[in-house]
Amino acid sequence: MNVAIAPEPWDAPDAARLRAAQRAELDARYGNDDHEPGTAPSAGDMAVFVVAREREGAAAIGCGGLRMLASGVAEIKRMYVAPAHRGTGVATAILRDLEARAYDAGIRRLVLETGTSQPEAIRFYQREGYEQIDNFGPYVGATQSVCFARTPHPPTGS
Repeated sequence: MNVAIAPEPWDAPDAARLRAAQRAELDARYGNDDHEPGTAPSAGDMAVFVVAREREGAAAIGCGGLRMLASGVAEIKRMYVAPAHRGTGVATAILRDLEARAYDAGIRRLVLETGTSQPEAIRFYQREGYEQIDNFGPYVGATQSVCFARTPHPPTGS
């Protein structure tokens, strides 16, 4: 799928709508709204937040962001693609965009957390070259959390 990915404010209407849809889906999967250990991301702690749009029609169909954890380390947060667009390459495009932005910003380690009730996400990150790591930070001891990491590579064409 041909998509346009660009930074958008955390609180922009489409960004907020996509995050709310993700939250509702995860609440349903886990059977409650208490499935994210640690502090939820916010406008104040996201280094960048991107929204993917269909080139034609400009519909917002996916999102993702980077939250700085330490010098050279960022956490991928709020990766989400609307169900109708899954399996079309949108998630990979968002992930590659975030990796390129991370690399350009001097980030040399990307980490992320997903959950045991998200087998599709686990397979996706493994397929995209992320290696499972011990749970970090707020996810230590969280039995529903599965953590991954990767070193971002220079963007294609660099």
